[in-house]
Amino acid sequence: MARTWFITGTSSGLGRAMTEQLLAQGDRVAATLRRTDALDDLQARHGDRLWVATLDVCDTPAVRDVVDRAFKALSRIDVVVNNAGYGLTGAAEEVSDEQIRRQIDTNVIGSIQVIRAALPQLRAQGGGRILQVSSEGGQVAYPNFSLYHASKWAVEGFVESVAQEVAPFGITFTIVEPGPALTRFGEGIVSAPPMAIYEDTPAGEVRRAITNGQFPITGDADKMARAMIQSVDRTPAPRRLTLGAGAYARVRAALVDRLATLDNQKEIALSTERDQ
Repeated sequence: MARTWFITGTSSGLGRAMTEQLLAQGDRVAATLRRTDALDDLQARHGDRLWVATLDVCDTPAVRDVVDRAFKALSRIDVVVNNAGYGLTGAAEEVSDEQIRRQIDTNVIGSIQVIRAALPQLRAQGGGRILQVSSEGGQVAYPNFSLYHASKWAVEGFVESVAQEVAPFGITFTIVEPGPALTRFGEGIVSAPPMAIYEDTPAGEVRRAITNGQFPITGDADKMARAMIQSVDRTPAPRRLTLGAGAYARVRAALVDRLATLDNQKEIALSTERDQ
């Protein structure tokens, strides 16, 4: 059965890969991006099955307008894919106030506002699915990525809560946690000016690994996009979808370690209850 999708950040990476695959299988796509000519080739090939709009998710009034126009133009949207993102690297005191604001505005507030704009429309049509693109970095953390991780952990917490709020309306969520994949997303990553004091620290080690091409990037964006598309057929909706062998191993190790730490503190936790 053909579906209609709304996807942000479709100029490259997972957003572009999903758009290509969905159109190829006969679905309709409302694609948003900051430079619409990036989809001219797909528009020429697929015609009115591709609806395109300019959108910077940091512009909240524009988010509301574009989401409303997409639902009106296409009558129904089955799946909303919150994919637009901003990558920032640097130790916490290296990044600028402006870079911090851009990171939070895009990955956290932008994602929240897309979801908030879509919820009334999805309720009115009796439900739908939302895929929130996060990262393995929403479950684990590397030095030199502190603000990026802050944004991903934040948006995952938001989705965990709002998913419970809107479940009675037939609206379901999946948090997508891909590991590093070879896409053009890396070209847009902003790096803060390094401070010499961090050169011989874990942040410096990660920075050098990225610069020297030693940071492992093993994911296939097309395969990840396909897995995201196929996840919509699963009922109930998986709350999380981890993509990539490395991501699976790292997220699992982090969760096992977190559970062990919690269990080791059980007596302390129980000892802080009020006396009966």
